[in-house]
Amino acid sequence: MNYEEFVRRKHLVGVTLLFLLVASTIFSLFFVPTNISLKDIFENAAVKNVRLPRVITAVFVGASLAVSGAVMQCVLRNPLASSFTLGISQGAAFGAAFAIIYLGAGILHRTGEGVTISNPYIVPVFAFIGALLSVKIVLILSKIRDLSPEAMILAGIAMASFFQASTMLIQYFSQNEVLIASVVFWTFGDVGRTVWREAAIIALSFLAVFLIFLRRAWDYNALLSGDEVAKTLGVDPKRVRVEGLLLSAFLTAICVSFTGIIGFVGLISPHVVRIFLGEDYRFLLPLSAVVGSLMLLLADSFGRAILFPVIIPVGIVTAFVGAPVFIYLLLRGVGR
Repeated sequence: MNYEEFVRRKHLVGVTLLFLLVASTIFSLFFVPTNISLKDIFENAAVKNVRLPRVITAVFVGASLAVSGAVMQCVLRNPLASSFTLGISQGAAFGAAFAIIYLGAGILHRTGEGVTISNPYIVPVFAFIGALLSVKIVLILSKIRDLSPEAMILAGIAMASFFQASTMLIQYFSQNEVLIASVVFWTFGDVGRTVWREAAIIALSFLAVFLIFLRRAWDYNALLSGDEVAKTLGVDPKRVRVEGLLLSAFLTAICVSFTGIIGFVGLISPHVVRIFLGEDYRFLLPLSAVVGSLMLLLADSFGRAILFPVIIPVGIVTAFVGAPVFIYLLLRGVGR
C-alpha cells in the first residue's frame, strides 16, 4: 500500500465514523425510548430543552476525554495514560465537590433529576485546581523515581484513591444532606444534567483546546521518536509536554465539573484509532474525538434504553465496558 492509498484509507475511515456519529446522534435524539409519540416529539419542548443539550454534552465530553487521553499518552510516553487512570478526573472531582459543598455552587433539586450547577464558573475553577494537583504530583513522582509506564499508572491509582477519600471526607463532615446527595449523585457520571449554557461551555472549551492540539500534531509526532529527535526537529519537548498536560487537565476539569466522573473513554478511544490507522497525530486526534463522541453517545443511549423508564448514568455504563478493555490492554502488554 503506497502513501496516497494509506491517506485515502484514513479519510474513508474518518468519513465512516462521522456518518456513524451523525446516525447515532439522530437515533439518540429522536428514537431512544420516550413517553411521547413520534408524531409529537418534534414539537415537544423536551427535545429542545432536555434531549438536545444532553446529546451535545455527550458528543463534546466524549471528544474532550478522548483527545485529552491521546495527548497524555503521547507526552507521557505511556499508552495507558488518561485523565481517569492517572487520577486527574478524581482530582477534578474533589475540587468540584469542594465548590459544591462549601461554596454552594450546585444543588440536587429532586431525586433522579441530577445536579444543577448554580455557578458555572466557580466549579470549573476548583475542578481545574484539583486536576492540576493530581498532574503535578504524578509528574514529580515520575521525575524523582523515573517511573516506568506501569509504575506511573500505579501512582495515578494512588492519586485517585487519595482524592476519592478526600471527597468522601468532606462529605462526611458536611452538615447539609442536600449538598451531600448532590455530590453523591454527581459522582455517578451523567450527561443528562446539563442545560444549554453548560453544554455551550463544554463545546466551546473543546473547540478552543482541540485547535491548539491540532496545531501541535507534528510536535506530538516528533515526540514519539524521543526527546532528542524532537529537539533536532526544532521541537521543545518540555514546553509541548507541559502545555499538553495543562490543556488536558483543563478539558478534564470542564467535563467533570458538569457531568461528573466518566471513566475509560480517554483511554480506549485513541487505542481504537491506533489499531486501524497507526500513530500519526494529524489523524489520531480528530478520529479519537469522533470515536470518543460515538462511544459516549452510544453508552448514554444504552443507559437510557436498557431499563426504560429507569435511566442508568453513563458513567456506570462506561465503567462496565471500560474495565474489561483496560484489563485486556494490560494482558496484551500495551503498557510495556
